[in-house]
Amino acid sequence: MTGKNQAPKATENSPMSRLSKNGALVGILLIVLLLSSQFFNGQENGVAEFTYTEFRNQLERDNILEVEVIEGKKIVGELRVPYVSNGEDFQDFTTMLPGEMSATLLAELEQQNVVISGKEEVQTWGSILLGFLPWLLFLAFWIWIFRTMQAGGNKAFQFGKSKAKLISPDTPKVTFADVAGADEAKTELQEIIEFLRAPEKFAKLGGRLPKGVLLVGPPGTGKTLLARAVAGEAERPFFQMSGSDFVEMFVGVGASRVRDLFEQGAANAPCIMFIDEIDAVGRHRGAGLGGGHDEREQTLNALLVQMDGFETNAGVILLAATNRPDVLDPALLRPGRFDRQVVVDPPDLRGREGILGVHARKLPLDTDVDLKTVAKGTPGLSGADLENICNEAALLAARDDSEKVEMKHFEDAKDKVMLGTERRSMVLTDSERELTAYHEAGHAAVALRLPGLDPLHKVTIIPRGRALGITASLPREDRHTYSKDWLEGQLCMLFGGRVAEEMIFGPEKVTTGASNDIERATAMARQMVTRFGMSEAIGLMTVGQADQEVFLGRELGQRREVSEQKAHEVDREIKRILDEALENTRTILKTHEDLLESLAKALLERETLNADEILLLNEGKTLPPLEVEVEVEVEDSENTGDTSEESSIPQEMGEDTSGEEISD
Repeated sequence: MTGKNQAPKATENSPMSRLSKNGALVGILLIVLLLSSQFFNGQENGVAEFTYTEFRNQLERDNILEVEVIEGKKIVGELRVPYVSNGEDFQDFTTMLPGEMSATLLAELEQQNVVISGKEEVQTWGSILLGFLPWLLFLAFWIWIFRTMQAGGNKAFQFGKSKAKLISPDTPKVTFADVAGADEAKTELQEIIEFLRAPEKFAKLGGRLPKGVLLVGPPGTGKTLLARAVAGEAERPFFQMSGSDFVEMFVGVGASRVRDLFEQGAANAPCIMFIDEIDAVGRHRGAGLGGGHDEREQTLNALLVQMDGFETNAGVILLAATNRPDVLDPALLRPGRFDRQVVVDPPDLRGREGILGVHARKLPLDTDVDLKTVAKGTPGLSGADLENICNEAALLAARDDSEKVEMKHFEDAKDKVMLGTERRSMVLTDSERELTAYHEAGHAAVALRLPGLDPLHKVTIIPRGRALGITASLPREDRHTYSKDWLEGQLCMLFGGRVAEEMIFGPEKVTTGASNDIERATAMARQMVTRFGMSEAIGLMTVGQADQEVFLGRELGQRREVSEQKAHEVDREIKRILDEALENTRTILKTHEDLLESLAKALLERETLNADEILLLNEGKTLPPLEVEVEVEVEDSENTGDTSEESSIPQEMGEDTSGEEISD
């Protein structure tokens, strides 16, 4: 029977047990230090340490009364007259002989009538402990290693243990309500969760638990977020780790960690294990790096066996994510290992609006904010980009000391994410500003006069990112396929800047500003010929794709799959397409030179043109005057003093006030 006042029992892992262990360790260390300090203390109380020279001096003075020789190496004796050192008298002394006790020294001591005795050296506790101290420390070290390995506390010696983290129920959860724009993926994963919650519902119809689900999609589309939502929705254990956690410099560590991971999963079955960036360990085998003894390949072999080998791991679902499914080994992708491949594409219009709504929940939005309008202006952006837009809008609102996030903050944040940050600190000369204005006006004029191209969203000559100017267009709706007319129009638009420079400043005055345009146009024309089959001379065949792949996990070297003659035909066809686009661009700009001039002058005056202003110029209309804020001195004749107030007065820009060099 336990009494009420009985002290609680100290278990092995209780705080009392840990405190007692630490106290014992500290006590042992103090004892060792105390004994060591006493042992190494060379001068005992009341005993003087003599050098052999001082000992000879005392012997010649006949001041030694008796000596005791210890093992022929050390002499401990007593003086006739005390030895004075630093104001202290010493009657006893000790000295170490430079060698063995000689017969000559014994004869000299006998002549001085010194009482001589001898004995063996008696070891003290300090010397004994010091002799055994290295062995004691070695034994204590190995005891500590074994205890910590059994307790699982020493990670340094657990190379073969899995680094998977178990998501506990106390962790803040992300649910499917926090995920937008991936309805099909959520449906697939929701079925997995229902299977875990009620397996008998599917088992009675002969269904089995899927062994693996692979999330595939471009970066930033929310694959890891979906996995976190599964962890939040599932009421089962959820293990999370990265593909790079398997591979180490030690041979066999990756395979050992794979086995340990599935052992943990089997012990907690049914459960879900998530491996992020599985391409770090699941690359195609036989790629020429390390051969069959490559540590990464051995790790992949262990993963293949554990997923669907001789011994099956029932109740363990492997959830993985990658943005490079082309480099994964085919044996990893087959049914029975990854039964499902869930494609997570960039969100459409409705998905982008939902993602913006999820990330805008925590923002104090103004009444003029329309997330649907923002979503329409962000085609092709991923969920990570949309989250960044919401965050940038909040930062811009805080910078403006606004109490709420307004629509203008979202517009500025959208331009910052899609076009780049404005570099107003970059100082451009007047000639550079003029050349940049005509360059961007050339792009815009071609885009306005060619039918079928996307409408222009903004044209600016303010440097953004690495560009001195930008002409941005936005599609009216999400586009998934591209026609030949649209691609040829894009080529003309890309050449618009270079052709405008040639027309206005002459061929000898062209600059390097069109380098990126030429590079993009060449790449687009090559794809039209080699991939899209949009060339009558080449026909419907894929040409030279192996030459463009340096290393995707399958082959280390490059190889050529076409003949030299076919390669020359491809080059000639690419050159023909580019030359035709260049001539069409020259024809368009010469025909509509008045539009080119009006756009360039408006850019020099305003630096940035939005979609409405571009539409007015395209229709041949005059832009409304700019509004600027000026301070006006107002004299009140009825008051004795002068007062000044700020007023916003529309002022027509009679001269090019924006033509000054802009700097911080």
